[in-house]
Amino acid sequence: MPDPVKVSGSPEEFLAAAHRLADRFRAMPQSRLLAPVEGSVSRAAAGLALARELARLARAPRELPDAGPFAVGDQIALTAHDLVADAPEELPAAAAALGAVLAATA
Repeated sequence: MPDPVKVSGSPEEFLAAAHRLADRFRAMPQSRLLAPVEGSVSRAAAGLALARELARLARAPRELPDAGPFAVGDQIALTAHDLVADAPEELPAAAAALGAVLAATA
């Protein structure tokens, strides 16, 4: 797996990085979303796994559903905001997970 991208644990920088990644996913064509990446069956699956991890860290009451590859960018943005609002103490772990997916899906 590629070296993770360093993401700061500050709320502002974490959210900026999450929005960059979310925008990257929103702009991807289906062929790139569904293409395999190291460590995952597809970029979309890697993004969904990140969104689910962010939701878990934010103590979401249930697992984030798979809403399809075109929803992954929105799911990342939403769960990043939830995490900052509900569990800011989890930012270091969330930043590490976000950095890994930023690197893997580049």
